[in-house]
Amino acid sequence: MSIVDHNLALVEPSREILRRPAGLRTGLPIISFGVALAVSLVIPARQEVELLPYRIVLLAFIVFFALRIPVARLNDKRWNKALYDSPFYFVLGLVLSLWDVLSTKLNLLPLPFVPGLAQIVSVMVEDASTLLLSTAYSLRLLVIGFLIGSFLGIVLGVLIGWYRKWSYWLFPVLKVMGVIPATALIPIAMILVPSSFYAAVLLIVIAVCFPVAFMTSVGIANVQNTYFEAARTLGADERFLIFRVAIPGAMPSIFSGIYTATGISFATLVVSEMIGARAGLGWYINWAKGWSNYAKVYASIIIMAVTFSIVMAIIFRVRDRVLKWQKGLVK
Repeated sequence: MSIVDHNLALVEPSREILRRPAGLRTGLPIISFGVALAVSLVIPARQEVELLPYRIVLLAFIVFFALRIPVARLNDKRWNKALYDSPFYFVLGLVLSLWDVLSTKLNLLPLPFVPGLAQIVSVMVEDASTLLLSTAYSLRLLVIGFLIGSFLGIVLGVLIGWYRKWSYWLFPVLKVMGVIPATALIPIAMILVPSSFYAAVLLIVIAVCFPVAFMTSVGIANVQNTYFEAARTLGADERFLIFRVAIPGAMPSIFSGIYTATGISFATLVVSEMIGARAGLGWYINWAKGWSNYAKVYASIIIMAVTFSIVMAIIFRVRDRVLKWQKGLVK
């Protein structure tokens, strides 16, 4: 069986679900999360866990999916999105049920390394203030480092992509330094910047700056000459060519560099917070690991995933707004 045939065989069950009537399909998440709630209510637990927060979360999901159906029917785009998401959330509800049975109910998964989701949600409620403070600290660090790194990367990329002398002297440095992980520079950053906060900012700036600069320079170098010739024919000076032709033409490459830098900055943020920081999600993971409290580790990872997903969604929105001229031109 080829890889393509194998993949088609894997997605066949999902297609089967998609062929079902729309009303039943959108109600599938309600059924699966209802099963998860019934499992939590009916089967007795063998672990000492506060179950109420977990049950409230499941109930909140059920209410959300129930309210989503009539609201989505008012808009075709939202209705199609609800139909598309339905199989995923259906399977997610079943996975939560299975996880709950194997951990909290039957105590089959090894503790403390694989706690039940009920225990993780309970930890989130108990440590809500600490987790919120850590999330705010991480976001502050990430935003400062990311904005400074992106700005410096774009400026450096424009200089390298536009001027030959800047390219001659800096592009080799960019190629060499760009392949070095920013986390490998932690000892040097701690020497250059005594404060752990500013050292972490410096590492994130380095992690973001190089991929953005590289993709910006490549994007400007790939702008078609016909655009510059047409602008020069109309009397454009160098400033106009850079800011009105080169940079807008390089925007798709600039955002490609920003996407790459975003993932690297997340990893750099977490690692830098584990060394010398006094707050932050990375610090929280390191602290909880020291006490072998893996429920807190998982709680921090879940919050981190949600927070970083929101950051990525914001970047996508900005990209869609800036590159709206591409709509219909690319896939």
